[in-house]
Parts: sequence; structure tokens; C-alpha cells
Amino acid sequence: MLTSEIKFSNFKYKIKNTKIKKNLSDLIKKKNQIIESLGKNYKSSFNKKKLKKIKQSNNFRIIGMGGSSLGSHAIYDFLKDKIKKNFVFIDNLHSDTKIDKKNFFTNLIISKSGNTVETIVNSNILIKKKEKNIFITEKKNSYLYSLAEKLKSDIIHHNNYIGGRYSVLSEVGMLPAELMGLSSNKFRNLNLLVKNKKFINALVSNVSSILHFSKKKKFNSIIINYDKKSENLFKWYQQLVAESLGKEKKGFLPIVSNMPKDNHSVMQLYLDGLDNNFFTFFYVNENKSLKINNSLILPSQSYLKNKNLAKITLAQKHATENVFRKKNIPFRSFEIKKRNEKTLGELFCFFILETILIGKSLNLNPYDQPAVELIKKETKKLLI
Repeated sequence: MLTSEIKFSNFKYKIKNTKIKKNLSDLIKKKNQIIESLGKNYKSSFNKKKLKKIKQSNNFRIIGMGGSSLGSHAIYDFLKDKIKKNFVFIDNLHSDTKIDKKNFFTNLIISKSGNTVETIVNSNILIKKKEKNIFITEKKNSYLYSLAEKLKSDIIHHNNYIGGRYSVLSEVGMLPAELMGLSSNKFRNLNLLVKNKKFINALVSNVSSILHFSKKKKFNSIIINYDKKSENLFKWYQQLVAESLGKEKKGFLPIVSNMPKDNHSVMQLYLDGLDNNFFTFFYVNENKSLKINNSLILPSQSYLKNKNLAKITLAQKHATENVFRKKNIPFRSFEIKKRNEKTLGELFCFFILETILIGKSLNLNPYDQPAVELIKKETKKLLI
């Protein structure tokens, strides 16, 4: 068990690495802004009382790229059953984007630098002066900061020490969460997690195993995801791992594989192809799940009677794990008992700490993304 609501089975490799535990201890003691944002003591730069009027809106639009939107999108999808508001995420450039002329939106325009080209373009095309526009950006001279001042919009300070992919429990993810009707305080549980020996031991052992895979030339981190509402959680994870660790000819390729659909496509490769992968199984228990219509089940498939989709999916997960175990394919497994802010916050903390610790162990800076900046500069050259 990782925490009370997360059943976790680690990779079977038990490799002692005292340096990782020390790195974790140092990371928590130093209390940098990223780590601070995971705990109760972090002070958001928005006022919850002032959000009451904004919360009256039913339609929200989040305009941002990468870490500026992935975290809040993950929250919205994972906890959608608790959310009564409508959120639209504009996180790419699409020539067929439709402009909604009927509805008015409260727009959250998010960019740490304030100069993200795609966010500037989408804002220009989509937002209306009469709409409520809130900008989350650094308080410095930038295009979006200047636009916010011109529109006389609210400006929420984006902490300049927290990069986009690490910002999910800061203003970037928690302001949208509050507007969704969720509690930001319930997400931030690092204070309790660092006192949980099971959590710490699982984290350290997990990082040790992944470093072991790196030495064995296993560089593909494949997510076997059995929960549709977690697809954007793993798109967030994908950016976190790729952008933090893909440097100096090192890193891991995170691949999201959605089940059970992918049993009928890439599973053959996973089971019998190249031996350069390690896997993460992920499942969330659903209390409400469609049930089989017994009257339409033929005798040959009678074992399906009285089953619901959640039970069938869980059986498929366990069956796949059994096969992986027999074939000695490395995997870890998450089973989420309850879908709430606390559980999702714990998952965010686990993956963020895991990524930073792997980066430190590989002598990489897990906080920058130098290669991405090359594309931005080259694009600007071509457009001038």
C-alpha cells in the first residue's frame, strides 16, 4: 500500500541505494519552491474569497500550452464526476478551431514567460473584451502581461521558480481547481507523505529500480492505463518525464497505452518484441459502472453474467499482470480505491519527486528544457 487509497506494487527488483534516500531528505529540507508547492504551507497568489463571483460562471476556457494546461486538464478529467462546471482546454493550434459566438467564457490565459507563441495566437483568436479574462503569468514585461493590462484583466502571479510541468499544485493548477469547485488544500499532502515510511520506502525503491533499468538499456517507460479519465494525467506525466530527463543523450521515453483497446494492437509487441521496456499498470475503481445484460448473454459466455465493466476491466488488468510476471517483464502497479483530490494530489507528488530524484541520480538538471528553446527561437526567425 502506497497510501490509504492507493494500492501499489513496486517493481520486483530490490536494489539498495542509500544515495537516493539522502537526495530525497536533502530535497525536502531545502524546501525549494517546487517542493513547497506540494505542501500545505504554500501560499497561492490568488485570494479564494475574491473567486466567489468568478465561480458563478458556468463556462470556463483554459488557454495554455504544455504544463500551463496539462495539470488542470488532468484534474478536470480525473474528478469530472464531482465537477458541475464546463471547462474547455485550448492547448494546441488547430486551423478548424470553432469560435463560440453564443456563450460567454471566463478565460484563464496561462503562460509563465508571457511570450508563448501558441498561447498568444489562441488568445488573439478566441477571447472577447466583454468576457472575464484572467492571466496567470510572471509579473514582468511580456506580451501577455501587457495584453492583460490593456484589457484591464486580473493578473495572477506565476511563481518564476516553478516551471510549467511542476506547477500543477501551484496557482497554475489550483486556481482552475478552485473554479471547478474543488479544494486546493486537499491536493497538497506532502507534509503527511514525508512522514509516511511506506510512501518514502516505495518511492526510493521505485527510483532505484528505474535507474537499474537505465543501466540495462531499458529506456521505454510504458503506461498500461485502464482508466479513461486518467488519459490526461499521463499526458501530464509524459511531459514531466520527457522534458525533465531527456538531456545529454539520457532519459526515458514515456508512452501511454490505453487498455483494453491496446490489447488488440501493441500488446503483441510488449509481450514478445524488443526487451527494452518497463511498465506501469494503472487502474481506478469505479463505483458506478455499466452492468452486463444477462438476458442477452449466450451460454458459451455465461462467465460474464452479473459482471459490470469495472470488474471485467480489473480482471483484464490482473490477467495481463500475471502474463507479464510469467514472462519476467518488469512492471509496477497502481490501483486507486477512491477518486478524490487527496488521491490525485498524492499521485502528483509521487511522480514529481520520482522524476527529480532520477534526474539528480543521472547528474541531470531536472528543472530546465534547453532543447525546447531552440524550436521557439527558430520558429520566430521564420515568422519575422
